Amino acid sequence: MLNRTLVGSLAVLLIMNLTHPRLAVAQGEKTRIAVIGLNHDHVWELLRYMSKESDAELVAIAEPDPELVEKARSQVSTSVRFFNDYVSMLDEAKPTLVFVTTANDRHLDILRECAKRHIHYSTEKPMATNAADAREMEQRADNAGIKLMVNYWNAWVGSSHDLFERVKAGDIGQLRRVTVQYGHQGPREIGVSKQFADWLYDPKKNGAGALMDFGCYGAEWALWLKGRPAKVYAVARTLKPEQHNQVEDDATMVLEYPDATIIVESSWDWAYGMDRVYVFGSRGSLLATRNDLFFRSPTQSSPASLDGERVSPKPLSPADSNPVAYFVARIRNNQPVEDPLSAALNVGVMEILDAARESLRSGQAVFLHPAH
Repeated sequence: MLNRTLVGSLAVLLIMNLTHPRLAVAQGEKTRIAVIGLNHDHVWELLRYMSKESDAELVAIAEPDPELVEKARSQVSTSVRFFNDYVSMLDEAKPTLVFVTTANDRHLDILRECAKRHIHYSTEKPMATNAADAREMEQRADNAGIKLMVNYWNAWVGSSHDLFERVKAGDIGQLRRVTVQYGHQGPREIGVSKQFADWLYDPKKNGAGALMDFGCYGAEWALWLKGRPAKVYAVARTLKPEQHNQVEDDATMVLEYPDATIIVESSWDWAYGMDRVYVFGSRGSLLATRNDLFFRSPTQSSPASLDGERVSPKPLSPADSNPVAYFVARIRNNQPVEDPLSAALNVGVMEILDAARESLRSGQAVFLHPAH
C-alpha cells in the first residue's frame, strides 16, 4: 500500500498537471498558442509559421490597434479570438505558450503575467531594454517552471550552426578575432510599418537605436562563440541628423578577451542589408551570411573569392528550422531551450549592451564582472 507521503506527493503532481499546461500536453492534443502585440513586423512571419504547425494551433491574439487587428484577421483562421487586453486573453484563452511581439520595454511586465499563470514565453530579440529586467525575467521564468526563449533569425539558418560547429571543432584553430556586421539602410528606409517605427526610434521603448536593434546580434554571437568578454568599449553616431531621431543610427562595440577581440558593427546607415559574421582563427577563417558559408585556409593562395571557398551548410531538421516549430517541440518534449536562444545567454547579451551604453556615456571601456 502506498504510504501517506507518497500519496500526498502524487496528489500534488496531479494538481500541478491539471493546472499547469507547462508540464505536459495530452496525447493527440494541440499546443495552444497566443500572440501578444502586432506592432513588431516580425509577427507576420511568425503567423505564417503558426499556420503550418501541425502540433499547435493559434487560439488568440491580443492587440488594441484596429488597423493591425484587421490585417491579422485576414491572415489567420476565423476561430482565432482577438482581445484588446493581453491579461484578459491569458485568462480566457488559456494558451500553453505566447509569442511576444511588442516594444522591448513591455517584455518584463508581460513575462510577469505569464509566469503567474505558468505559460511558456517567447519574445523577439532583444530580451529586454536592460540587464536588470532580463535578470528578473530569467528568475521569474525559473521560479514558475516555464520555458523562456529569445528569438533571433540567425538561429534558423544552417550557415550559423555550421560556423558555430566548425569553430568548436577547431577547424580554424584558436579563435582570435570575430567581426559581426549586421544592419541595413534604416527602419524607415526599408519600409517598416508606422507602428513598428514608432517604438524603434523611441529610446525608452527600444532601449537605444541601432545599438539595440543590431548590436544584440553581435553580443549574441560573441557569447555563443567565445563566452563573456572582459571589457566593452563602444562608440556611436547619428549620421542622419536631418531625421531628428532621439537614438543613434550607427554604433560599434569592441569586446575584449584575454586572447581575442570581437568587433560588432551595427548600423541603420548602410547602403544595403548586411548580415556577415567573419571568424578568424590560427588556421583559417569562416564567413557566414544568411544563405552562405565560406571557408578559407592559409593554403588557399588563390581562393574563388577573398572570402574563400563556398561550403554547403548542413540542412536543419524541420523542428529546428523556425521558432514556432522549435519552441513547440521544446515544450511538448520537455526539452531545454538551447543557446543562443536561452535566457541565460540573453541575460549576458543585455549585460554587454548595458556596458556599451555606459561606455558611450563615459567615453571609457567598461569592465564586465564575472557572471553570477
